Amino acid sequence: MVCIAAPLSHDVRPGYGVTDVKWLSDYHQALKGTWGDTRVYILEGEEPGANVLLLSGTHTNEIAGIFTAMIFIEKIVVKKGKLIVVPWANNSAATWGTVSYDNPESKMTQPNYITFTSQSGPRSVVVGSRRTNPLHQETDPATYTHVSGVQFPGYESRNLDRVHPGRADGNLTEQISYALFELVRKEKIDMVVDLHEAGTSSRLANMLVCNPKNLEMGAMAVLDLEFEDIQMKLEHSSEEFRGLSHREFGDHTDALSFLIETPNPSQDQNVKQPYTLDHPKFPLWKRVYTHLRTFIVLCNYLDDFVGRGIVFENIPESDAFESSAKFFMIYN
Repeated sequence: MVCIAAPLSHDVRPGYGVTDVKWLSDYHQALKGTWGDTRVYILEGEEPGANVLLLSGTHTNEIAGIFTAMIFIEKIVVKKGKLIVVPWANNSAATWGTVSYDNPESKMTQPNYITFTSQSGPRSVVVGSRRTNPLHQETDPATYTHVSGVQFPGYESRNLDRVHPGRADGNLTEQISYALFELVRKEKIDMVVDLHEAGTSSRLANMLVCNPKNLEMGAMAVLDLEFEDIQMKLEHSSEEFRGLSHREFGDHTDALSFLIETPNPSQDQNVKQPYTLDHPKFPLWKRVYTHLRTFIVLCNYLDDFVGRGIVFENIPESDAFESSAKFFMIYN
């Protein structure tokens, strides 16, 4: 069963670089009118080049990726190539919150909101949950069996980053995944980058995860980031990572596939606050800058690895990421 409803809307203010706005249901009609449908922003340059998909909001409590995606939608202009941005990949997950970051038995709550002042006035960005809203998808099975045969706990049937590449006739989360894979195929995407966050003590924090076929490109990007004083670890997605974006996009499509993780204090154990803006070591602006620069550096290597490049204009300067006050003024 797929729950029918109007999808959640967000306060996104597209800039001059956005040339078209579509819906995820344009790539899988069955999503139309469901909680899983979401806007797809297209920034196409005048000159053909590489086609890149930037995903955030796979887990809607991992907020640095969402703010990064919004920068591209609101500020960036593409001169060569095409960038497609899906800021809330799992829109259903943005409609609810949980008391605990990753406890499937955690009490269900309303989503939270980050409010701030931007160049155009007050803004509000939702902070949701890690998984599809349980009101929007049938009861969790005792065990979720991935299309590969790998089994997960039943609640992971609502985790978009465990169900890839999805099913056309599956549950809501699987249909969201299927639509994203159809987008990659129909738009002839050369590279998929999925933005995530992990707890500050997690081995994943500050990590670039690469599909094995593009591990060399990831290694070169990590070396370049060191010269910018951004320290990223490198990991390849092994066979055991079934259902995860960095593995499945790379295996099931022609696209290069990466996942970027930054350290989010709100995902540490025993933390009840749904988001953290001004942590002394891991403030939001610093995490967003890491996502932004890692993505840009990966894009810089597309010409070398796929024979087509993408060129951006109006990328915010590094000094715009020196405090929360300056950071929030980036937005339209």
